[in-house]
Amino acid sequence: MRGFYEFFAGGGMVRAGLGAEWKCLFSNDFDHKKSRIYKDNWGDRELKTVDVNTLTTAEIPGTAQLAWASFPCQDLSLAGAGAGLKGDRSGTFWPFWRLMKGLTAEDRAPQLIVLENVCGTLNSHDGKDFAAICDAVEEGGYSVGALVVDASQFLPQSRPRLFIVCPRKDVEIPMSLVAPGPEDPWHRSTLRFAFRKLSPKARRNWIWWSLPVPPRRRKSLADFIEKDPRDVDWFSDEETENLISMMSDRNREKLEEAKRRNREIVGGLYRRTRSDEYGRKVQRAEIRFDDVSGCLRTPAGGSSRQVIIIVKGESVKARLISGRETARLMGLPDAYKLPENYNETYHLTGDGVVVPVVRHLAANIFEPLLDAASSGTTIAA
Repeated sequence: MRGFYEFFAGGGMVRAGLGAEWKCLFSNDFDHKKSRIYKDNWGDRELKTVDVNTLTTAEIPGTAQLAWASFPCQDLSLAGAGAGLKGDRSGTFWPFWRLMKGLTAEDRAPQLIVLENVCGTLNSHDGKDFAAICDAVEEGGYSVGALVVDASQFLPQSRPRLFIVCPRKDVEIPMSLVAPGPEDPWHRSTLRFAFRKLSPKARRNWIWWSLPVPPRRRKSLADFIEKDPRDVDWFSDEETENLISMMSDRNREKLEEAKRRNREIVGGLYRRTRSDEYGRKVQRAEIRFDDVSGCLRTPAGGSSRQVIIIVKGESVKARLISGRETARLMGLPDAYKLPENYNETYHLTGDGVVVPVVRHLAANIFEPLLDAASSGTTIAA
């Protein structure tokens, strides 16, 4: 059984994705509300709820083969203020990395480190933040490679995320895991552009990971919708009409086309601030009927909560997406225990890592890599 550490653990979605063949030795998050849900689903034996800045290596038990860190994205997100790795939230990468260097000094360095974040990491501060991460990892004794994986390949949610996969330099990498160069769909143009801005040393130690394309997704957004959600109510006719009035001509035509199909169609809608033809900032309702949910995000006001639209002929019904629906779109089973509070659920899921994406990476990169490694790592805590 392989051992792992899970930093910035949230509700333990990485743990869910790795599965029963992996043993969690240590998990950490500073958010007490998320930690309560983590404990409800996984127990509290491995969890330490403190700021990562305060952790020491003495509090991290054993030797793990994998250390995973989904450090906060707010300062790296395109929707954020642009503070990057100097920000209070995304800057928590540095205390995490301090712990990794400490484990290395104690001869307990994980064989594999995985960092997950938004794709905005690649162009934050014109690529300098991504380069800083790669330089730190390379100088710490690890090679670096990255992939962009969109959850829509596995579930009906548009959610591209960056995964930086870093094996320790003394770990032998099977050639089957390495591509000769960048490959679609995993190495997007933004990643290739960011790679070109890395230091020569980081580029020399770079890995273009080879990852198989998953089978074609067969389920659509409609398959994830609850018939009778307990935590959200349908909007009134007046509220629904108000939403429609906020649509641009293009989005209103999408709605009319859905009506003309004369069958039940499920779509997703977000309220977004856009500029009108006079340059004024106005709120628009933007709708999609492509069988895919928009990207779930943490709630920062009503405009960031997704609305579900159900159209059948002239009938148009709308409501907020339910908590259980957000969990399903993250790949969590219905047996997963969610917070009673709707906003807490939305925050938990919007901040999480999509479970089947973790499983795909684990099955096709992490596990073959670690199985091939000759190091006799112990996982005893």
